[in-house]
Amino acid sequence: MYRFLFSSKWLGYFVLAVIFATACVFLGRWQMDRRAETLAEINRVVSNYSATPVPFANIKDQFRTMDPEREWTQVELRGSYDLNGQRVVRNRPLNGQPGYDVVVPFRLSTGEAVVIDRGWLPIGNNTPGRPDVVPAPPVGEVTVIARLKPTEPKLDRGAVDGQLPSIDLASFASELPYPIATGAYGQLASEDPAVQPMPTPFPKPATEEGTHLSYSLQWFAFGVLMFIGFGYAARQQARNAAIDAEEDEDGEDEVIAVSGPSKRRVPTSRKNKRPTSEEEEDAILDAQGY
Repeated sequence: MYRFLFSSKWLGYFVLAVIFATACVFLGRWQMDRRAETLAEINRVVSNYSATPVPFANIKDQFRTMDPEREWTQVELRGSYDLNGQRVVRNRPLNGQPGYDVVVPFRLSTGEAVVIDRGWLPIGNNTPGRPDVVPAPPVGEVTVIARLKPTEPKLDRGAVDGQLPSIDLASFASELPYPIATGAYGQLASEDPAVQPMPTPFPKPATEEGTHLSYSLQWFAFGVLMFIGFGYAARQQARNAAIDAEEDEDGEDEVIAVSGPSKRRVPTSRKNKRPTSEEEEDAILDAQGY
């Protein structure tokens, strides 16, 4: 009944089903990998974002080579900002709006220097390609609470004087007359004394998982449905073939019945046969002696 499955056409259908299902599995696993990355980021945010700040002396190695698991860890630093080293980082959208980040070297009282991202600025209206105002950091000794962020990759694009294409700390260090830590920078959480105006503070990272799990399950379901559809189509083909075979068999029986040898019909005798008019006339003549 299912011999047709070994035909070239149905084998081709099966290969297409396997390819489609394999692609669905690949896409489903890709969504699961993205979900795992999202969950790992959520765990880092939940564990580190609002935890008690760690003194710089206890975590300064992270500014040289940062462990990804320490991202968002709050660090307490004491020192002063170097206003001459202040830069703005271009192409930094926030909530869908284009703008800039403001980064400033922070020289600690112990002699080390790190970079602090003080916040976000919208694009300017007065001079194209520059913010209208860049708020200055507080002067003198400052206590800063910042969250660890890894250095960013170098981008193959230029920037005008006083700007950076990305927070690539190695490139930024080449513009300063003193060394800075190049493994991580601090995203500002608070500073004391506080000043106004201030760049727009960064919002807390999202801790929602998103739709990766539902998308992955959908892709897996599509792969299974492909084989279900293939099986249903094969079953319908088998049923149609069975119906066609039954109709062909009935047609052959009718042809045999019509074209078979005919038999001579033997007339059956009639009981109580009534004499014909000729027989009655002959009987009358016989009775008169003719």
